[in-house]
Amino acid sequence: MQQQYRLTTIDNPFDPFEQFDSWFLFDVEKGYNTCAYLGRIVRTSEQLSDDENDREVERAIDEIIKYDFMNIYKKVKREVNKEKAS
Repeated sequence: MQQQYRLTTIDNPFDPFEQFDSWFLFDVEKGYNTCAYLGRIVRTSEQLSDDENDREVERAIDEIIKYDFMNIYKKVKREVNKEKAS
């Protein structure tokens, strides 16, 4: 089993894994723009493996949460089969 992580806000009622469209609309309507924020922090690359990119996304999520002075962000995870994650 492999773990995947997403960044969300404490007030967003939608699952960023299963209900991404609704999650995204809620996020943008509230002015959080979490995907854009994460995109500015994360340093992924096509030269990295999928596992390395996943670890980089997790690192960026942890960094955002570390400096979240408003305490609005949280990290959510789910377990996935390695075959499905590829």
